[in-house]
Amino acid sequence: MKMIKQTIYMLMVGTLLTGTACEKQLDIASVTNLTNATYYKTAEDAKSALGVCYKNMGVLDPFPDLVTTDDAVPFLSGAADRVLLWRYNLTPSNSFINVYSGAYAGINRSNTVIDRLPGIPMNEDLKNRYIAEAKVLRALHYFNLVRLYGGVPITITETATLEGLDIPRKSVDEVYAQIEKDLTEAENVLPPSYPAADAGRVTAGAAKGLLAKVYLTRAGTDKSSPFWARAAAKAKEVIDQKVYGLYDNFADAFALTARGGKENMLEVQYLTDVYGHGTGRGYGPRAAPIFPGGGSAIARPTESLFNAYAANDKRKPVTFMTSYTYNGVTTNLSITDPDPSKAVSFQKLWDRSAKTNGGEGTSRPVLRYADVLLIYAEAANEAAGAPTVEAYTALNDVRARAGLADLSGLSYQAFKEAVWLERRLELAFENNRRFDLVRTGRLVDAVKAENGYNRNAQIQPFHVLFPIPLSVMDASPTLEQNPGY
Repeated sequence: MKMIKQTIYMLMVGTLLTGTACEKQLDIASVTNLTNATYYKTAEDAKSALGVCYKNMGVLDPFPDLVTTDDAVPFLSGAADRVLLWRYNLTPSNSFINVYSGAYAGINRSNTVIDRLPGIPMNEDLKNRYIAEAKVLRALHYFNLVRLYGGVPITITETATLEGLDIPRKSVDEVYAQIEKDLTEAENVLPPSYPAADAGRVTAGAAKGLLAKVYLTRAGTDKSSPFWARAAAKAKEVIDQKVYGLYDNFADAFALTARGGKENMLEVQYLTDVYGHGTGRGYGPRAAPIFPGGGSAIARPTESLFNAYAANDKRKPVTFMTSYTYNGVTTNLSITDPDPSKAVSFQKLWDRSAKTNGGEGTSRPVLRYADVLLIYAEAANEAAGAPTVEAYTALNDVRARAGLADLSGLSYQAFKEAVWLERRLELAFENNRRFDLVRTGRLVDAVKAENGYNRNAQIQPFHVLFPIPLSVMDASPTLEQNPGY
């Protein structure tokens, strides 16, 4: 009960903190004497409450995605839980699988906005837009939860007391129904774009793109699923909007100047050395002096991922650091050397201009336009039973930007596998690999095939879901643990 009270206290305090969707305009108001009775009175209160939702918008730590698949190896001298996760010696107490608590904190913040804003006297169109933004962010949290844990409790009203906290799990279909409801309602309210001052807020296209991804996930491995056609249709709506596009250069999608840009449909925005992250340093070569505080070498890319890129693939040097120069001395890095200070490293999200440890300002992608193109290509192929002209166009647009030749003349199966490969290469380090392997039924085989560094993963079919974290199970007696744990 003490833990529950602490959690609710943080949720209630967090709801009164302020911010904006775009970190470039971070507004921090005093919370002295603020209560639910004195707050939620003005349009500025509404904007600030929504800003807190963006601050906790459901970005996932890339580490579990990387090391529970075939994309990365944790350095074996790191925290024990990292290696246990990689080898699938996985228990509910593993510290790297607890997305649960943070997701429900974010859900409650969205619920507060959705519940409280109708009573605020302000411009109705703006009010409805804010509520729609909160619904998309709530849907994102539930989408992460259902993909990681399966059916979870559903709460769509503000939690302000200790009453009614122990909620049983709903079915996977019920969770997806709530996600679809939120996204469908939001896409019809949100604008296609924003002026520069609001760049980064959720748009109609972002809601549609996320919904296309939901439908793709629900289709799973069922060739006859109606969700293939729905995924293709929703992705096509985004394409036909002509609001989003690919940058000419792959690296530009991750540049500081790309915040709120044409390719980044949904992202977590940071501000260099003010409100930053440490993703580049965290995955950089250990002790490398090019990072403030030195690189941490949390995990290294696998040979299978590194070698999957063609030699002329322009994404490869953007995604990986293979050497670095400091004070005129060049250090070459290796994909096979076990020394963490000499290992090829992920660098895709590194902000080279950061001067402080953890101060990197590059955005963390949640949904990029390239992802939507690949969703369309895969879903259209499945819906038609063969690759269509439009499916080829979507796939080849992504390949062309990478400097690769167009594909043509592929069978249904070959085209599908080509899209799967393209997703791995295009979206590496962006929290997509595990979800893609699970939804296509390939996780177990992919993990077993990746046995570098004597992994010997003890993966079983039930590992497609993470366990409900032990702390959550202890606090919620009615919850049932996932099978196998």
